[in-house]
Amino acid sequence: MSLTVRSRAFTAGEAIPARYTCDDVEVSPPLEWSPGPHGTESYALIMDDPDAPGGTWVHWVVWNITDTKLPEDVTNLPPEDPEGHVRQGTNSWQRVGYGGPCPPSGTHRYLFKVYALDRQVDLDSETTKAALLAAMEGRTLDRGELMGTYSRR
Repeated sequence: MSLTVRSRAFTAGEAIPARYTCDDVEVSPPLEWSPGPHGTESYALIMDDPDAPGGTWVHWVVWNITDTKLPEDVTNLPPEDPEGHVRQGTNSWQRVGYGGPCPPSGTHRYLFKVYALDRQVDLDSETTKAALLAAMEGRTLDRGELMGTYSRR
C-alpha cells in the first residue's frame, strides 16, 4: 500500500466527526489521496466497518473516480455523476451511496480503502463491494487506506 489517503475532516486513527455519521447530517467526508502509479486511469473506494457484530459492514462503494479527491457530500450525487465518471454502488443497508458510521455499541473502526486501477469499470448501481472487488481483479495497480473511529453519542 503506497497511496496516502487523508481527509480534512479527521486525522488517521482519530474520531470521525458526528457530521459524517447517522447521529447528524450523515454526509460523506472529503477525501483525497496521492496519485497512483503510471498507468492509473481511475480510482475506486470502499468504506467498511470490520468491527460490526455480524461481520464487515459495507458503508460505501464508489468507482470510476478520475480525480485524486472526493468532495464532502458525495451522497447527493446521482449514482452516476453528471460527467459520467463517478459511480456509486449498494451498501450493506441495500441503499445506493454513502451510509455513515452508526455502530450499535462501542467504538468501531472505519476503513476508507482507495484503489488505483488501470481502467474504468463498467458496473451499475446495484454493484456491491464483492462485485466491485471481482471487477478490479488484476486491474489494481496500488492501494491506500485511511482509518477513522466512531462511537455513538
